[in-house]
Amino acid sequence: MKYQVVWFKRDLRIEDHRPIVEAAKHGPVLPLYIVEPELIHAPDFDPSHWTFIRAGLVELNEQLTRLGQALVVRVGDPVEVLSQLQIAKLWAHEETGNWISYQRDRRVRRWARDTNTPITEVPANGVVRRMATRDGWARNWEQRMAEPLLSAPTSLQKSIPGTPIPTHAELGLGPDLRRLAQRGGELAAFQTLDSFLSACGVRYHAELSSPLSAEESCSRLSPYLAYGNLSTRQVVQATRRRIATLNEADASSWRRALRAFDARLHWRCHFMQKLEDAPRIEFENMVRAYDGMREPHWNQEWFDAWKAGQTGFPLVDACMRMLHQNGWINFRMRAMLVSFASYHLWLHWREPSLHLARLFVDYEPGIHYSQFQMQSGTTGINTVRMYSPLKQQQDQDPEGVFVTRWLPELQSGKYPQPIVDHKEAIALARQRIGAVRKQSATRLEASETVRKHGSRKRPPARKERAKPKQDGQQMLF
Repeated sequence: MKYQVVWFKRDLRIEDHRPIVEAAKHGPVLPLYIVEPELIHAPDFDPSHWTFIRAGLVELNEQLTRLGQALVVRVGDPVEVLSQLQIAKLWAHEETGNWISYQRDRRVRRWARDTNTPITEVPANGVVRRMATRDGWARNWEQRMAEPLLSAPTSLQKSIPGTPIPTHAELGLGPDLRRLAQRGGELAAFQTLDSFLSACGVRYHAELSSPLSAEESCSRLSPYLAYGNLSTRQVVQATRRRIATLNEADASSWRRALRAFDARLHWRCHFMQKLEDAPRIEFENMVRAYDGMREPHWNQEWFDAWKAGQTGFPLVDACMRMLHQNGWINFRMRAMLVSFASYHLWLHWREPSLHLARLFVDYEPGIHYSQFQMQSGTTGINTVRMYSPLKQQQDQDPEGVFVTRWLPELQSGKYPQPIVDHKEAIALARQRIGAVRKQSATRLEASETVRKHGSRKRPPARKERAKPKQDGQQMLF
C-alpha cells in the first residue's frame, strides 16, 4: 500500500495544518516525524530544544491516535528514511530553518524529482519562497493571514503502527538544564494564547522592555510559533478577533497592547524572509564589507565570561543567568546581550549567536540571525545600537530587584569587577565600525541590502493596527 506521507517538521499541530488536511482527502495518511542526527547534534541545538519538541510530539501522537493513525517516528537522514517508505505523495510545510535544514530540503526535492515522487510543500506563514521582489510582500502577508483556518481531519485510516518517541538518552543528547523552561505542545500553546489575550497582555506595550515585567506581560508564544504548535495565522486572527470585541472600558490599554503585538506578528515573518532569501547570513555578514572587522580581535576569555554571566556588568550577567534557567528573556535584554558582545567585547557575532541559539528554547533561525546581524551592525542598513548596561539597569531595574534575584553573589561581595571599561570600549567600537561604514564599498552593498531585504510600506486598510517602526524593531515575543 502506498501512503499520503505528511512530513512534520516545525509544524507540530493538527489544527490549521494544510498538509494533513489535503493528504487526508487523497488516501491513507502516514504522519511522519524524522529525528535528524545532523540537526540534533549541530552546534545550534540544545537538549532543551528536544525537551520542547518531544513534548509536542507526544501530544501530536495522542491527537493523531484519536483520529485513527498514530505518529510514525524515524531516526536518520530524511532521504534514506523516505526511500524506505511506500509513498503515493509527500506533503510538508515549507521551512525557513538553518543551513542544515535548507540543504536537506534541497536534497529531498532532488530525490523526489529523481524518483518521480510527487511532493507538495505549502507555505507555513507569511514567508514567500523564491520571492522575486519585496514589493507587495506586506499585502501578500495580509492575504495569507486572512485565509480561513483549517480544521483537523475528523478521522484517519489506520494503516501502519505508530512508533515510540526517542528520549534524550536514546538520541545521545545530554541532560536538559533549562529547568524553568516552557513546556511544548498544542494544548499549552492555546492556553498561553488565551491567557495573553484575556488577561496578561493588557500592559504588553508598556511592560515588554523590562525583565521585571516582561515575563508576565509578554505573550510567551515565541516557542510555540517557532515549533509550529500554533500557526501564525491562528495567532493573528485570534488577536484581531479580540481587538474587534473590545468594549469601551477596555479599549484604551488593550487596543494599544494588541496593536503593538499585531505589528510584531507581521515583523516576525519580515525578519524570517531575510534568511529565506539569503540563507548564508546564518554565518556570513549580510554586508561583506564588514568581513575582517572583528575576526582578528577575538578574545576567548571575554567570550567565556559573557557566556557564564561573569562580565562584571550586573544586568548583562543577570540576563545570562536567567537564560541558563528559563531559556527565555525579553527582547530588549536579548538586544543588550548581543550589543554587549558585539561592541563592548568586540566579538564577531557568529559564536555568540550559536551560544544564544542553544540557550533560547524559542530559537527561530530566521529571526535569530537577522536580528543578530542587525544588533551587531553588519547589515549596513540599521542604526548602530550600543546599549549601556548601566543605563538599561537604571531604566528597567532601578531598584535592583532583577539583578539581585539572579546574582546572589552581589550580597556577599564576591561579584567580579567589569572585564572592560564601558566608555573606552564603546569609543573604540564607534571608531572601528565607523571606519567601515563610511567606505564607498560598504555604502554600495548597503544599498543593495535595502533593495533586497528592506521593508515596504504596509497596507493601510486596518486602522486598529499599530504602524510598525523602522526596519530594526526587535521581534522576539
